[in-house]
Amino acid sequence: MSDIIQRKPVILGLGQGRGYDCGAMSAVFKVDRSEVGDRYSVSEWWLEPHSKGPGAHSHAENDELFFVIQGQPSILIGETWYDSPAGSFVMVPAGVTHDFENHTAARAGLLNVFIPGDFESKMPAIVDWFRNQTS
Repeated sequence: MSDIIQRKPVILGLGQGRGYDCGAMSAVFKVDRSEVGDRYSVSEWWLEPHSKGPGAHSHAENDELFFVIQGQPSILIGETWYDSPAGSFVMVPAGVTHDFENHTAARAGLLNVFIPGDFESKMPAIVDWFRNQTS
């Protein structure tokens, strides 16, 4: 109970937070780690037109929630791609392969909740990996 009392509210607008540039994909972390006691991580993921996302992957112990905030990204769940217009919601259980891409001519954005948290600590390595792919 004491960690709940020590946490403080976080109020951020769209695009505000800690940013990570992965080329045609970028992330903005709203809360993670100490802000929420590693219970969850909340971030925005932005895809430029006609761009790929992180690549198909799964998380053994983490559920992911996606809410489309702009555009119409395509979201892979298992082996099926779903075109997901703004307002769409997707829940990916732990262990399920998933990905997201933008097949359209407009920018696309997703709000992501990663449960449990501590995803942001992986971002420096992810940024480096994407940087090495384009060089």
